[in-house]
Amino acid sequence: MSATPLSFSPGDYLAPLVDWLNGNFHGLFKMISLVIETVLGVVENALLAPHPYVLMAVVVVLALVFTNRKVTVFAALMLAFCLFSGLWVASMQTIALVSVSVLLSVAIAFPLGVLAARVKRVDAVLVPLLNIMQTVPPWVYLIPAVMLFSLGRVPAIIATIVYGIPPMLRLTTLAFKQLPKDLLELGQAMGASPRSILFKIELPTAAPTLLVGLNQCILMSLAMVVLAGLVGAGGLGAEVTRGLTRMEMGLGLRAGLAIVAVALLLDRLSRGLLQRQSPRTLA
Repeated sequence: MSATPLSFSPGDYLAPLVDWLNGNFHGLFKMISLVIETVLGVVENALLAPHPYVLMAVVVVLALVFTNRKVTVFAALMLAFCLFSGLWVASMQTIALVSVSVLLSVAIAFPLGVLAARVKRVDAVLVPLLNIMQTVPPWVYLIPAVMLFSLGRVPAIIATIVYGIPPMLRLTTLAFKQLPKDLLELGQAMGASPRSILFKIELPTAAPTLLVGLNQCILMSLAMVVLAGLVGAGGLGAEVTRGLTRMEMGLGLRAGLAIVAVALLLDRLSRGLLQRQSPRTLA
């Protein structure tokens, strides 16, 4: 009789681990969900409370002040498309989802990137982790998030945060590694405190690379929009999913183009800010 080969299934160990986490840290996960839902609700209300024309005017004014006329006109056109396509609410929900995700991704990635740039052991640990995170398909991040936080907007934001961390973390580390040593030595020679060196020398010098990292984080987060719709996150991803499941090609096409409009809007605004800030930094 031939021996039965032993089979190994990761699910045999992951399922009990998820059950243990849910049983022992349910309060923590509930608190995280409450915080994320509260912040997301505030951002959504801020975007949906004013009339669409009022919000468009505010964005146009801010774009004109912080970027240039070309970006301002482009932003107005993208917002107008979201409005006249009948997907204004879904578009604002998507922008809120991406905004909160990017904010939390940056809050996690920035300090880790600074630490990795200054401590080689931390960098050596993070590099293989980032390689794995950027290799794993984005929808895989939704599986543990849904298991721990159930369906809804919270697992979508958690998965988006994890997916958006690697580019911001890598470019933050790169920005601080490439800082001119003579500027740092000058600050130390003048007796500046580490806090002053960070905020007055390091951050202004690293600003262009950091803004590129922010831009990449935004675009990576937008890549999760459609997948987030599969787990009940709402927004344009839900409209695309609804169009596909109901075979409403018109709705699916409009929602897809609205996602492109939102992506181009955020991309041009962040790039315009980058181009506007770079000369100031160099000066």
